[in-house]
Amino acid sequence: MDGFGEVGRMVTRESMRYSDSEGENRQPDEGWWAAVLSDETLNVSTLKENPAVSGESQSAPQDKDWDTLLDLYEKDEVITLRVYGYNRGGVLVQGDHLQGFVPVSHLVNVQQGLSEEQRRSALAEYMGKLLNLKVIECEPEEDRVVFSERAGLAGKGRRRLLFDSLAPGKSVRGVVTNVTDFGVFVDLGGLEGLVHVSELSWGRVQHPGEVVKVGEEVDAIVLQVYEETGRVALSIKRLTRNPWDLISARYLPGDVAHAVVTSVARFGVFARLEEGVEGLIHISSMKVPAGRADLKGTYKEGQPVLVRIVHIDTQKRRLSLSLVALEQEE
Repeated sequence: MDGFGEVGRMVTRESMRYSDSEGENRQPDEGWWAAVLSDETLNVSTLKENPAVSGESQSAPQDKDWDTLLDLYEKDEVITLRVYGYNRGGVLVQGDHLQGFVPVSHLVNVQQGLSEEQRRSALAEYMGKLLNLKVIECEPEEDRVVFSERAGLAGKGRRRLLFDSLAPGKSVRGVVTNVTDFGVFVDLGGLEGLVHVSELSWGRVQHPGEVVKVGEEVDAIVLQVYEETGRVALSIKRLTRNPWDLISARYLPGDVAHAVVTSVARFGVFARLEEGVEGLIHISSMKVPAGRADLKGTYKEGQPVLVRIVHIDTQKRRLSLSLVALEQEE
C-alpha cells in the first residue's frame, strides 16, 4: 500500500471494484488495487524526461542497481539520497546507481491542501537536499522505484515488525496522512494503509474529507494484508455494527419516525432514519402530478421530515417510506 499518495485522486469511484459487491465482507480485488496504483507514482520514466529543475543542472539518468534496490526493500533499510528534480506529484532522488521517486504524500515537510503555487514552492525547497528514505515499491519490470521519507523516520526494520503484527480483523490506530477522492491514507507508524471511501462510514459519503482530516488520529480494522506488495486495506466503519443488522428490531411497518432528507431525485426523496440507514419516499406516494414534479423546489437536503415505515428489506437494504404529513392531509 505504501506509495499510493497524491495521484490516486485520478482514480474514479467507478474503477474501485470489489470481489463481491453485494457481500457483507467484500474485499478489494487485484483489479481494484491495480486501478489505485496505475497513476499513483507519476511514473518515474516520465519524470526523468521532463522534471522541473531549479538552481542546479539535472543529473544524468543512471542505470539502476536493481539488486541493491531490492535488497534495501527486503531488509527495510534506510538510505540517504539527493533530490535532483521535482514536479507537482513529488521529487526525484538519486545516488550511486540508485534512482527513484518520492510522492508528495511521503514527503515530511509538504503539507496537504496547498495551492499549486505553494506546492511548487515547497517542492523546490527540496532541491539538492539529502533525504533519509526507504524503498516502499520496487518493480524492475515496470522500471519503477518509489521511496518514502515518512517511512524513513520509522527506522530500519519497522515495516517488518508491522507486517508481522498485522492480520485481518486486528484493530489499529494511525494518523491520517492524505485524503483523496477515493479514500484516506493512514500512517500506522512506518507503514501506510488505505481506507477506501466505501469503508469510512455505513452512511453515504460524498467525499472522505467530510469524515476525517489530515493529521487526525483514527482507529481502524485491518481488512487485508499483502506483505509481498506492501498493501494494507483498512476499514473505519466496521468498528461499529452494520445498522441494517439491527433495523428490523427497531422498526416495524407502520411505525412513525423522524428522518432527515439526504437527497432529492426525479423519482422521489431519500431520507435517513439513522447513520447508514436511508429509505425512499417514492414520488408515486406524493401529491405531485405526473410529469410536473418539482421535488427539488419542495424538499432540500438536511430538511427534517416525519415518515412512516412502509416496507423493510434488510437483505437488500431497502426501506420504503411515506410522508406522515401527506397522510394527515388526506
